Amino acid sequence: MSGSTFGTVFQLTTFGESHGTAIGGIIQGCPAGIEVDLDQIQQALDRRKPGQYAASSPRKESDRVQFLSGIYAGKTLGTPIGFILENQDVQSKDYTSLQEAYRPSHADFTYDQKYGLRDPRGGGRSSARETACRVVAGALAEQLLSKVGVRFSCYVEQIGPHRSCQEGFYSSEAIESSTVRCPDAALTAKMLAFLEEVRAEGDTVGGCIRCYIEGVPAGLGEPVFDKLHAVLAKAMLSINAVKGFEIGSGFDAASMKGSEHNDLFEQDLTTKSNFSGGIQGGISNGMPISFRVAFKPVATLMKEQATVTRKGEAVTIDPKGRHDVCVVPRAVPIVQAMAALVLLDAYLQNKTITL
Repeated sequence: MSGSTFGTVFQLTTFGESHGTAIGGIIQGCPAGIEVDLDQIQQALDRRKPGQYAASSPRKESDRVQFLSGIYAGKTLGTPIGFILENQDVQSKDYTSLQEAYRPSHADFTYDQKYGLRDPRGGGRSSARETACRVVAGALAEQLLSKVGVRFSCYVEQIGPHRSCQEGFYSSEAIESSTVRCPDAALTAKMLAFLEEVRAEGDTVGGCIRCYIEGVPAGLGEPVFDKLHAVLAKAMLSINAVKGFEIGSGFDAASMKGSEHNDLFEQDLTTKSNFSGGIQGGISNGMPISFRVAFKPVATLMKEQATVTRKGEAVTIDPKGRHDVCVVPRAVPIVQAMAALVLLDAYLQNKTITL
């Protein structure tokens, strides 16, 4: 059990380390004969790349995806789709001093405990660099879902103390017009000013991403253990730095009465409210799926921190790597990709339920 495969019918297996030769993946279960827009997949990858704003990591990766198999003449063959992304801008010397020291709140200690050794260069396999592979597969999944009318709107809802409460569907143009992918122009300015303050302090900050999905057919999701919102939660919590997931009313439901929380039906079988977040009994009900994902502050600070070595010796580290002040803007396409993987997998599973 490697923990590197996600999905039941539409499956993604990823491989590679942050400073290795390349990262990549294998997609299995993709139906044959589907026209693939390779430019659209590349555009999704470009949204995830570092260096997009002042408080982003300065690491420069072209992230040009190379498909090795499974696609011919612009269409899927129904066979495994293999792809790689070469690592180009690696500066492994930045991690020489971290061969023995454990960075606070990183996976250094836990990887040592599990495997007995680790790749310290950029975090190795635990690096968020791996998420580029998810974006490739998710962009492909989104293309298939668009054929049945599923539309995604994924955007930054909060950075630090600055939060918008305007939940809803925003166009990709409105989202991408913001440097931090927040469709509220006034809030974008506050977020950027705040990020500059945090960067000047050598510190980091977290935030939240909202994912709002329209056109999801009713009936997706499996009973009991594989409820649709449970699989979405697993998908989101598998993303680096994610600390929280809530769908629909989320934790606010704990302070509500049933008479306030129930989503009453209209005659057209939609509901007057959507506290369920588009999922009831673990199965989609045709209403928009709405959830938010909370990200913690980046663990690597651009200032000294006290820690210990593998032998428990007290040391001080002063990281020299290239890191984001806040990962949330770059994580938007990752959240969207994982949501697409979940929904396409659920859609394909549903095709096996009835004849």
